[in-house]
Amino acid sequence: MKNNFYLIFDKTEASLRIKTLLVKEITITTLKKSNIIIVLGGDGFMLQTLKKLYKFKKPFYGINSGNYGFLMNKFSNKSIIKNLNISNSVRVYPLQMTVTNKNNQIKKSIAINEVSILRQSKQASSISITANKKNIIKNLISDGVLVSTPAGSTAYNLSVHGPILNLDSEKLAVTPISPFRPRRWRGTIISDKSKILIKNLDTDKRPIIAVADNFEVRNAKTIKIQANKKINFELLYDKNNSLHKKIKIEQSRKETSNN
Repeated sequence: MKNNFYLIFDKTEASLRIKTLLVKEITITTLKKSNIIIVLGGDGFMLQTLKKLYKFKKPFYGINSGNYGFLMNKFSNKSIIKNLNISNSVRVYPLQMTVTNKNNQIKKSIAINEVSILRQSKQASSISITANKKNIIKNLISDGVLVSTPAGSTAYNLSVHGPILNLDSEKLAVTPISPFRPRRWRGTIISDKSKILIKNLDTDKRPIIAVADNFEVRNAKTIKIQANKKINFELLYDKNNSLHKKIKIEQSRKETSNN
């Protein structure tokens, strides 16, 4: 089947330069007629685009014009057509975040990388965390906590020394951010079938923010998090640059740095 491409890009200089080269090599069509969506940008723009366009049920091929671009492919003007035609696909599932704020308003969003719970003031957060109604930790005093998917485990989660999860692990990482009490708690790995509940134990003195990738809810009181397998994203990667391979490389780097 012939590939028809829809192109979406951020407005950076690098993206516009790649776009100019790309349109000379491939024919761009409408979103409706396309069977592959090409995304030019960095990881942040890719996450925004996935959330915006996933309902069209088309695979996404990312081309990096940002900094790190973990979710993206490198641009090669000479082999772009070949790369698009023989790319490998991987499906990832998001987290569903449901937040009740201090005024009992309910806000919902999906998160492809992670849900971040962050302190909102100079005071450290005071939160409890349960999974399937069983205590993970009764009172964590910290700058916050992350709940990360396997795809997101190499992002913010890795920066706060969380574990790197294999894509097929069917696990989620729960990782504290600068824990003060208990100081040595390193977090835990749980099943992706878990229903997680995070409660702010002091909403007046210690307000917190809940963030699903880039969607923010302030003054959060309770946060419910679970994997949403009714939604999936198909990501395309160059044959020798799969997401599985990228994760394995990060795992080996981490193991080397820990030795």
